Amino acid sequence: MGTPGLAGIAGPLYALPYGEFVAARTAAARRVSSENIAAAGQRALAAEVRALPKPSLAAWAVNMMAAHSPEMLRELSELGTSMQAAQSALDAAGLRRLAQERRQLLSGAVKAARELAVRQGRPISDAVAAEVEQTLRAATTDAGAAAAVQSGCLLRALSADGVDVVDLAGAVAVPGSLPAREADTRAVHGGADGGLPGGEPPAVQPRLRVAGKAQVTPAPSAVERARARLQEAKESAAAAVDEARGAAAELEEAAADTRRLADEAHELRRRLDLAEAELKAARKRHELAAAMAQQTARAADRERRKEVLARERMLRLGNTPEA
Repeated sequence: MGTPGLAGIAGPLYALPYGEFVAARTAAARRVSSENIAAAGQRALAAEVRALPKPSLAAWAVNMMAAHSPEMLRELSELGTSMQAAQSALDAAGLRRLAQERRQLLSGAVKAARELAVRQGRPISDAVAAEVEQTLRAATTDAGAAAAVQSGCLLRALSADGVDVVDLAGAVAVPGSLPAREADTRAVHGGADGGLPGGEPPAVQPRLRVAGKAQVTPAPSAVERARARLQEAKESAAAAVDEARGAAAELEEAAADTRRLADEAHELRRRLDLAEAELKAARKRHELAAAMAQQTARAADRERRKEVLARERMLRLGNTPEA
């Protein structure tokens, strides 16, 4: 589970243009490593930042919506809540109306996602756009999926079959930032003890049951699913190439730093050796100068005494009358 610090770092990273993620993640890990925090926590957080996965292209497009058009995602989530309420009430007319509204919202949201992707420098294909629509549809069927989509840290596309809750395993970069699903679990299983009154096991109910003549969106064909998987594999391969290039660039930078620092250390050692030699010579000159100064001071003192004696002799001779 991630820490609040990791969530705060991950959010801005997943809001970046697609091609900038790897370099920004490396820079963020370096900043964490250089911060003045406890060494163990520093290393752990930096490792968590370095381990943040690059999102698939479809997940990135959804993250761009979370960063730049969050109101559209909130609207889809609210629509999903209304659809679940209509489903619980077996309101066939309401479900038909809401299903039509969802089709319109999804169409507008996918169009907005494609336009955002173009503005961020990475247009998405029709296959990726289909994954975006699939993910946004899942957000209308499951509260956990809606929270994952709105987190802005989605890693892969989501899907919903209308029966089970959406599988969120490995879907979000910082899973601990999402709300727990206990309330959803209690709702599905009929209570806190997981059973119906009387001890009978609950019947699993679909998240969106078809009521009356509500229109069902046809499932994609096997060819379409295979095409989508192929596109996803291509995008994953491209992401892996980007990761490898980023790692190679980081390795080259580290090697360059090592060479530069080794050269600096060699130069500093050379300068230290030279300075020590100059210091030794300076000490010798200092000792010689000190000895010479002492010697000349003594000679000057002797000469001053001689001068005094000579002056005294002159005075005595001057005061003595000639014979």
